[in-house]
Amino acid sequence: MDTRSDDASWMNLAYQEAQKAFAMGETPVGAVIVFQDRVIAAAHNLRETQKDPTAHAELLAIQEASRIRGGWRLFGCTLYVTVEPCPMCAGAMLMSRIDRLVFGVRDPKAGVAGSLYNLVQDPRFNHRLEVTEGIMAEECGAILTDFFTKLRDLRRDGRVVDCARLESE
Repeated sequence: MDTRSDDASWMNLAYQEAQKAFAMGETPVGAVIVFQDRVIAAAHNLRETQKDPTAHAELLAIQEASRIRGGWRLFGCTLYVTVEPCPMCAGAMLMSRIDRLVFGVRDPKAGVAGSLYNLVQDPRFNHRLEVTEGIMAEECGAILTDFFTKLRDLRRDGRVVDCARLESE
């Protein structure tokens, strides 16, 4: 298989994590970390569930991968995420020494792997990530659009005050 085919296979697993988040009323972002051709961590957003602003899919996956690897350095790992990382998540990727980032769709409001800024490839840092974007972009974008459309409709109707209640609507 070529790299792009492999990337699509791994991204599909991240997308499945995003679907889990959607079903829970969480913003549908999913992430997986791959090391030596196997998934060592998978996560989806849990900010609403955990009432924790740091419970992003990428951070949860990095924490799990660090436990699995037995250390904070994740050399040789690729992180697949459905949406371009925010500054917090991109910073964690740099600090954990992940080698490669693959993401589905750009985030024009908070993305820092090329949209607002390119934090993960800034030459002033002592570590940079290889970046591939646009893998399963249509699917990754569509699930976000569906989620926020549903949320806006429910809020307009006065039936939901927070994302965590989406699942029951």
